[in-house]
Amino acid sequence: MNNHHQFLPGKSPISCLIPHWNIPFRFYKEIKFFFYLLFLVVLSSNAFANTQLSAIQLDEDNVSPALQAFAVLTLLGLAPSILIMLSSFTRIVVVLSMLRNALGLQQTPPNTVLISLALFLTLFTMMPVAQTIYTEAYKPYEDHQINTKTALNLAAQPLKQFMIKQTREKDIQVILQLANEPIPATANDIKLYQLIPAFLLSELHTAFQIGFMIFLPFLLVDLIVSAILMTMGMMMMPPMSISLPIKILLFVLIDGWDLIVQALIGSFN
Repeated sequence: MNNHHQFLPGKSPISCLIPHWNIPFRFYKEIKFFFYLLFLVVLSSNAFANTQLSAIQLDEDNVSPALQAFAVLTLLGLAPSILIMLSSFTRIVVVLSMLRNALGLQQTPPNTVLISLALFLTLFTMMPVAQTIYTEAYKPYEDHQINTKTALNLAAQPLKQFMIKQTREKDIQVILQLANEPIPATANDIKLYQLIPAFLLSELHTAFQIGFMIFLPFLLVDLIVSAILMTMGMMMMPPMSISLPIKILLFVLIDGWDLIVQALIGSFN
């Protein structure tokens, strides 16, 4: 079966502009439109509610192909920032970086490997959200059942629910106090531009908690090796030269990578 996607007549201009990667799993469409919808969700937030188009009048029921093309091209430049702001990427990449530091490795695994692993783990954790957005927002919009404004509102809800579940109440209160805003009656009343910084603070807080638990056993190995070298009178030998291979061996024996991935994925449940 040929997996190459053709540019068929009648397809949306977005489908022609977005690269057609050969992704070997059944969620191709959900992933393809995931970051596009994230960008549109940000545009639909209350932070941009006061923006007025005085020179150009747009029909809500039919966004022009030129505007769609502009949105896709803009998305390509903003995709890294959107990925960090609105997904689980921040927590995952921080934990993986702290793991590398705890092992005492400087450039192994390299940054490219860590970021690639973090990206695919992010897709894994965000897949339920992407499926919901695709089913409830994009698919009806593609079938011309709803207009653009309704699609954006529907797409914002599952993403907002994910962020609220991962955000600590204390962080939300801090952001609201800084903005001199009253505490809303329900979590759904929180504005997206207020939720995003609170979500990032909570992600960093959780990542540092996990990183602390990762550091402890490796720190214990360093202390034991240093004590043994001091007892043997080998004070001139760097403890790191002995503890590093021991830490790597222990990490491999306990299937450390599997445990780290399980802990990261489990932290989002």
